[in-house]
Amino acid sequence: MSSSPAETVSDIAQSTPPGTITLVTGGLALLVVLSGRPWRIARNLITLVHEAGHALAAVLVGRRLQGIKLHSDTSGVTVSRGKPEGPGMAFTALAGYPAAAVLGLVFAGLLSSDLITVVLIVMALMLLGVLVMVRNTYGVFAVVTSSVVLGLVALVAPSWFQAIFVYLLTWFLLFGGVRPVVELQIKRRRGGARDSDADQLGRLTGVPAVLWVLVMVVLTVSCLFAGGLWLLEPTVA
Repeated sequence: MSSSPAETVSDIAQSTPPGTITLVTGGLALLVVLSGRPWRIARNLITLVHEAGHALAAVLVGRRLQGIKLHSDTSGVTVSRGKPEGPGMAFTALAGYPAAAVLGLVFAGLLSSDLITVVLIVMALMLLGVLVMVRNTYGVFAVVTSSVVLGLVALVAPSWFQAIFVYLLTWFLLFGGVRPVVELQIKRRRGGARDSDADQLGRLTGVPAVLWVLVMVVLTVSCLFAGGLWLLEPTVA
């Protein structure tokens, strides 16, 4: 009896070793991050997580969260009220750039325990939290679009496709967390981004902004390294 194309694809995917899926999704994520137009589109997700990081940090330190805006140029802003200086404000300013890599590290840890469904749940909760606080039309569009994609994967897609999607998402967060920090320093060297998170941290702490960029690089690269080891463990076991 002949099998349908859908069954053939499913059989091939289910018989593919986990290590192969890890390597292929990692390579694809890296290509997207190093690309031009695909990166500019996919970067919307990094911005969403970036602003979610600011928002979560603000709540954790007791600031009053006012709202989040996401823009079509992949920029964003999170507004909170509280003391305009001090450790809480510094922590809130620092939380944005490392957020994607930290989330990728968390997802890598969950994947190392085969908790694919938990990754989807965490992502859904994050999108819900951002949707509640988003305050502009494009922001709503970006979050709703991301939620629809996530919902289709979680509720309709077969388990093998969910695995590929989650591995790709995790690698993208890990790799994608590093590039914006590099882009930030390039803009700073050219005289731009004078109100960036790093420059705000410089004014808040008295520590030069370039050192805060270095801190962000260390954090994101460390998450990439640790998360990558977790994800690649099946290939070296």
